[in-house]
Amino acid sequence: MQPRLSLLTLGVADLAAAVAFYRDGLGWPTEGIVGTEFAHGAVAFFELEGGLGLALFPRESLAHDVGVPVGEPGASAVAFGHNVRSREEVDAVIEQARRAGGDVVKPPVETFWGGYAGYFRDLDGWLWEVAWNPARLPAA
Repeated sequence: MQPRLSLLTLGVADLAAAVAFYRDGLGWPTEGIVGTEFAHGAVAFFELEGGLGLALFPRESLAHDVGVPVGEPGASAVAFGHNVRSREEVDAVIEQARRAGGDVVKPPVETFWGGYAGYFRDLDGWLWEVAWNPARLPAA
């Protein structure tokens, strides 16, 4: 198996609200909700840099697709990283998430590893780290 992650799927409580958070609040482009003509098929896709995709899928539909009972998200055991090019951009993205309805869990601070980072939770409790890491700067 090649070491590759191509799609990250998040189970969400309210698909329309989750799409609004990422699309309208954070400014991520999407074609919106597709697949509504299928039972358990409604989903929204976001194309991220580097070829990674983000899918938002109702938790009930995700559980149905996998064949497991619907459960609470494991939000405290996972954090997604969003690296930016400056400390100022960390502050701006954290504020953008707050304005969009996200919960700022940890305001940005200097880190032990020489960077600057903070955390927010999206509407479903998924943790996002926004970081300026001089060793892992995104492409310009």
